[in-house]
Amino acid sequence: MKALSEHELRSAYGYAEGLAVAKSRPTLDKHSRHFISLSPFLVISTQNTEGKADVSPRGDPPGFVHVVDDKHFVIPDRPGNNRLDTISNIVSNPNVACLFFIPGFDDTLRVAGRAYITDDAAALGQCVVQGKTPKTGIVVEIEEVFLHCAKALRRSKLWQGDYKQDRAQMPSIARIILEQTCASGVDEDNAKVLDKDVETNYRTEMY
Repeated sequence: MKALSEHELRSAYGYAEGLAVAKSRPTLDKHSRHFISLSPFLVISTQNTEGKADVSPRGDPPGFVHVVDDKHFVIPDRPGNNRLDTISNIVSNPNVACLFFIPGFDDTLRVAGRAYITDDAAALGQCVVQGKTPKTGIVVEIEEVFLHCAKALRRSKLWQGDYKQDRAQMPSIARIILEQTCASGVDEDNAKVLDKDVETNYRTEMY
């Protein structure tokens, strides 16, 4: 397939104008602060020094992202699989972008800026959940923030349930990974044990 140039793209789409341009802000205002306070979920995009991209979900109770001031917020880093894709990327390349979601809202909030990793006790003390303080947090210094229109979520009917699928249509995550990594095939007893281990981890290692 042909790769289009910037000139060809602009010939097909034109240029942003009016409110699409004017809505971009360099700091948080009362509306973006409020949006973040209601959001239990975001995705964060990072790149390493070679430009290899990664995107990762982050979720907690609404307001889990601690807004420090109009230019900074902190995303707690909760226990995971220790791949450290996101925070390792940030150490080598501070450019990040975040997309905040609120269940029931078709609008999303886009934030771009530069980030670093902190273990500052005062900052992380604002991110305690179930008595657990995260080991580190991602501090984002905002360069651009704006609301994104509802078209994508309305097309997907994300909150309406029209396209909701039965999880049983696919194997469990443990079984899928076993099938992807075990050349000799999946041992059924081992698969059942791993399924239980995953659920136990979800119950006991969320924070």
